[in-house]
Amino acid sequence: MGFFGRLARLIKSNLNDMINQVEDPAKMLNQIILDMNVQLVEVKKKVATNIAHEKRLAAKFKAEDSAAKEWARKAMLAVRSGDDNLAKEALMRKKEHEKLAASFQSEWEKHKGNVEQLKTALRALNNKIEEAKRKKDLLLMRNEQAKAMQGIANAMEGARDESLFDSYKRMEDKIEQRLGEAEASLTLNEEFSGDVLSHKFDQLEQTAGADLELEELKRSMGMLPGAEAPAVSASAASEESEEELEMAELDAALAELKQREIGGGS
Repeated sequence: MGFFGRLARLIKSNLNDMINQVEDPAKMLNQIILDMNVQLVEVKKKVATNIAHEKRLAAKFKAEDSAAKEWARKAMLAVRSGDDNLAKEALMRKKEHEKLAASFQSEWEKHKGNVEQLKTALRALNNKIEEAKRKKDLLLMRNEQAKAMQGIANAMEGARDESLFDSYKRMEDKIEQRLGEAEASLTLNEEFSGDVLSHKFDQLEQTAGADLELEELKRSMGMLPGAEAPAVSASAASEESEEELEMAELDAALAELKQREIGGGS
């Protein structure tokens, strides 16, 4: 189990113990939030330590890589000077630095991946603590409702069968205890899963629905390639038919007039 898994388990265990022993929910919830913040600070320190170590590994890798390149330059200088023995010594030193650089690079890349995972887990833990803070007011309101219900039960005590009220109170406490445990467990169990994926799919479905409506609108307006233009209304078609009939009559009358002129001239 990883560090954050153990931390989540510890927080969950502490929450269950506190809920079982709770007498003043407001004080206990505030104390839980304070404890969560303390643990968050400790986690941040561990993450910062790992980040610092990752930076040191990166610096050592770069230093060894630079040293290897410098000895390669010196080997070439010795060759140009005709001193092959000196060039060999420089090449041996270059090889030593290259091996060290390769080792530091490997460790740096591994540690860099671990640091990224720690950063992601830290952000998730911080989000869950902020969510717990937001839910605190709602839990306190429900506690006030429970206290009001208890006041009513106390006021009616003795007026009816006390065993019924005792049974009711036990069931009320049991339900509220289960509700508190379930909400605390849900808040902590979602630490590494969350509902980010469901949220992305909801957004995708909303976008797809809007795209379909826009496509239907364009298709009805004849703006899409291959789409049929909107049908001409019956009244517009009737007006075009009447205009065509009138033009045909005018053409016939004109032709008859020209025929008469030709016949009269002959």
